[in-house]
Amino acid sequence: MDAFLAGMATLTDPLILGMILAGTVLGIVVGALPGISGSTTIALLLPLTIGVSPIAALAFMGSVYCAANFGGSITAILVNAPGDPSSSATAIEGYRLAERGQAGLALGMSAVASAIGGIFSVVMLIFAAPLLARAAYSFGPPEYFALAVFGLSMCAAIGGDGRVKNLITAALGVLLATVGIDLTSGVERYSFGIMELSDGINFVPVLIGLFAVSEMLDQSTRRAEEPKLISMDAAKLPTGADFRKCGRAIGIGSVIGAFIGALPALGATTAALVGYNETQRWSKHKHEFGHGALEGVAGPEAANNAAVGGSMVPTLALGIPGSATTAIILAGLIVQGVRPGPHLFNEQPVLLYAVFASMLAANLLYLVLGLGMAKLFARISLIPPTLLWPAVFVLSVIGAYGPNQSMGDVVIMLVAGGVGFLFRRHGFSPAPLIMGLVLGGMLEEALKQSMIIFDQNPLGFAHRPIALLLLAVTLSGLLGPLLLRMLRVVRPQKEAV
Repeated sequence: MDAFLAGMATLTDPLILGMILAGTVLGIVVGALPGISGSTTIALLLPLTIGVSPIAALAFMGSVYCAANFGGSITAILVNAPGDPSSSATAIEGYRLAERGQAGLALGMSAVASAIGGIFSVVMLIFAAPLLARAAYSFGPPEYFALAVFGLSMCAAIGGDGRVKNLITAALGVLLATVGIDLTSGVERYSFGIMELSDGINFVPVLIGLFAVSEMLDQSTRRAEEPKLISMDAAKLPTGADFRKCGRAIGIGSVIGAFIGALPALGATTAALVGYNETQRWSKHKHEFGHGALEGVAGPEAANNAAVGGSMVPTLALGIPGSATTAIILAGLIVQGVRPGPHLFNEQPVLLYAVFASMLAANLLYLVLGLGMAKLFARISLIPPTLLWPAVFVLSVIGAYGPNQSMGDVVIMLVAGGVGFLFRRHGFSPAPLIMGLVLGGMLEEALKQSMIIFDQNPLGFAHRPIALLLLAVTLSGLLGPLLLRMLRVVRPQKEAV
């Protein structure tokens, strides 16, 4: 309770409040800009958070994360161009409502449902993360190794065109994590005589390159379109009748979003799509879907914002990213010298509750800003790409160079940008590579420690029930789809015989 009160008390600090306000406004702005997601923004501005305290840095990144999901709904409703991928489901019904002259109502319901879903997930985070951390507190190196393997296996579910592609990308991330001097043996690995690589590959330039630079290159190949903003007065607060109609949708979306967000690797986009489908399934007004259903805005908006708090549960409690964005936040924590995991709840509880408090404040803040300034934020989408993306590139170079004042990091950023562009072109998602890079160090360190404990006998894992269970779940998750496919092939053959 003392830590909870101390965390809430951080909201009285003007610096923390300023970081929350800046992060919320910036999150709405970048969310409303098609092509620039919250993950891209956090990766781009991560270097700027190094000079502030961990609490201020987390408050800023968490606020951007919370607000970007809502910001994407503004252009999804008014322009039919989701600013954030998690708002793609909102555009299905939201844009049709806007065409019928109900843009203000759609935006108002989006803001309210987003805030309710976000607050619900943060409350869940406050209660669930400590319980999960307490269960994981007895983990040793073998359990952490198995947990890292499980986290990497979940990369199969992130974006891209196929599970195999995602696992290949994650394996490449683990390989990059081994670059540099091995602290155990002192051997220099994969540096090829390049001095800048002897200390390993930094998170920051890779993050900026894979997200910001690759997006810039991808946008440069598309002809600029001039979106037309649908006419509206202002966002309207939904009436009591609207709330009664959409209450079930908000509840379903909040629960689904928090649950899916807590599963490593799925994230807000998956939560929004599942939330939309389940909202339609359980709706009493199914005939409205496809023609501008207000429930079709409330459900996915509650889901994608609830996924934010949900995805922070495994990130903070276990050190396993719950989404691509939390993978970047996890990298930011490591840069700050903070190592997420069960020990964090005993060593730095004030930091954690300060994060919870800042996320609650951000959800309330974007509710106020969304209702009062939605039309202004929507006009941001009209910024010409010829002005926007050169500015992004300049910020990318500064962000990559700043932390270590090294041109080598700028080169790494440019190479990562080219790789990220090729990934996008060939159906590979950059998110698994980030997760592999983040989890690779933990994976290698835990494996070495485990082999020392087991006297170099890998069969020692068989005597650790939790590690064995995690490895079994990982194996079943990877081989399960293949076995099901084989059964589908064998069954028709038997029926034919």
